[in-house]
Amino acid sequence: MSKLTPPLPKFLRPAPKRPGQDPARNGNGNGHKPSTGDQVKEGAAEGKAQVVGWLDERTGASPLLRAQLLRKVPKGTNWFYALGSATLFAFMSQTVTGVFLAMYYDPSTSRAYDSAAYITNEVFLGELVRGMHKWGATVMVILIFLHMGRTFVFGAYKYPRELNWVIGVVLVVLTLAMGLTGYLLPFDQRALWATVVAVNINASSPIFGPYLADFLRGGAEVGATTLTRFYALHMLLIPGLIGALIGAHLYLVAKLGTTAPPWLKAEKKDLNREEI
Repeated sequence: MSKLTPPLPKFLRPAPKRPGQDPARNGNGNGHKPSTGDQVKEGAAEGKAQVVGWLDERTGASPLLRAQLLRKVPKGTNWFYALGSATLFAFMSQTVTGVFLAMYYDPSTSRAYDSAAYITNEVFLGELVRGMHKWGATVMVILIFLHMGRTFVFGAYKYPRELNWVIGVVLVVLTLAMGLTGYLLPFDQRALWATVVAVNINASSPIFGPYLADFLRGGAEVGATTLTRFYALHMLLIPGLIGALIGAHLYLVAKLGTTAPPWLKAEKKDLNREEI
């Protein structure tokens, strides 16, 4: 078994036989039949183990899940290490609320604003879901920058975790792109002119700037093609890329582990000097 794969949890391990128990008899070793509650409990445990074994035999997923959920963490781990999981939760919340909003949203210049107003004013809990999606975007941006700052301060970008740092930087860029493409979707005056400013800023960058601006606009000006293009990027391309990179990010975290806090490293260095 690999060192990265922790053992099975206790509730999935088969129960050891009691001393003096005869497996051929339907009793507890003393000639008495087990109670109905014990039989139900043992049957439920066996059924659960059989289902897990059936799925594991066909998918081989248990080593991956155990490596992710039961992996060891360094001494001194604190709440700063939860920023990555909080960012993942924010992304999942954005995905769920975005799916519900997409059921009522119409990505056309004549209906986009009205459909957004309909979600807010008419749909059951629409204002709550839209508010969660709107403020969730801000929360996700804040969390991913805090997570990136924690990684930098703790030195978790150093060998052998450089690739994971690069993936994290790409995830930050994609998160900002998600916010930019989603800002236009209500298609009110503020969203329209803010997008015009953002696209013009992209156009001012050298070499690739004008080409990128033309691609985002879908033409010379922000219009119907821009709205549908931003909607496709916001709903399909960017979330797919973020999901794939999060999977790679988590795989590398499980494979390479997490780095210890810097103050523990300093204590070890001081201890080594004292021993010398």
